[in-house]
Parts: sequence; C-alpha cells; structure tokens
Amino acid sequence: MEINKTKLKNVLILDHYVFEDHRGTYEEIYNKEKYGKAIKDAIGEDINFLEDDIAISSKHVLRGLHGDDRTWKLVTCLQGKYYIVVLNYDKNSVDFGKWQSFVLSDQNKKQLLVPPKHGHGYVVMSEKAIFHYKQSCTYQGMDKQFTVNYNDTRFNMWWPVKNPILSTRDDLGTI
Repeated sequence: MEINKTKLKNVLILDHYVFEDHRGTYEEIYNKEKYGKAIKDAIGEDINFLEDDIAISSKHVLRGLHGDDRTWKLVTCLQGKYYIVVLNYDKNSVDFGKWQSFVLSDQNKKQLLVPPKHGHGYVVMSEKAIFHYKQSCTYQGMDKQFTVNYNDTRFNMWWPVKNPILSTRDDLGTI
C-alpha cells in the first residue's frame, strides 16, 4: 500500500494492492492491521472503523458536502467514477474553507481518508457508481452533521457539472 498526503492536513490518498489476471481482479480494500499501521505512521492516530456504508447513484447525482466533528471516513469507489471534494470545515483551523478535489474510480483503485471536521461531497461521472465508505462512528442522523451547499460562494468550489441532481438537503444546505 502506498499512502500520499494531500494539501489538506490528515486527508490521505491510499493506493492499495490489486491482483489482476485473465479472470479479473482481486483487491483487499481494508485490512485493520495493515491500514491501521499505515494510517498511524502517516498521521500519528489510531482509527477504529465501526460502520460500512454503500451509496449507489447515477450520472450527475451530487451528494454532500456532509461531515461532523468526530467521524473519520475511508472512501472507495467500487464501480464507476466519482469527482470528490473535501472541504476543511473546522472553524477553529487556519485552513478553514480550504478544499481539494479528487477523482476516485474503479480504474484508478484509489481510496481517500477524510478526517473529522471536514465535509466531503461527490458527483457521479459515470452512468452508475457504487461508493463505499467506512466510518469511525456510527451514523447518528443528519441532524448531527453539518451540510454545506456544493455551490456555497464562500468556498468557490469547482464542480464538473452545471446542473447536478440533488436531494432537498443538499440543494438547500445548512450551516
């Protein structure tokens, strides 16, 4: 596994091992021992993942940006292609409002570690996509999260679609 730091503190890109032959591919997308050590070496923290979730979406669906003050997320694209934005939403951080975008796909096999106090949102760039994420806390409901509108003018985030398909929550956003 190769871990790369990003311009956002504690946001990591993980490239994991993929075995491929004439039958297809096999990949280990999480191993507590291996990932635990690699992440701790990179950021100095132990993360214990407690919950796995999957979202299946079609082209141009945009979900997020959501986050809270306690949950680490390890995200993987199992099928398709996503454009993902991670936003530092820690109001006490000198990096508040900084964001970075990433592309995750079933072709590039990259994973993304998103820390607490960071929102993340993604838009589907393929016809259909399956988004998998591990969480360090169990989901407590949207009322325990913050939501930032994808086109919030304070942050000037760039998205590759003009008219994404949104939920009411993501269209209105909450601060």
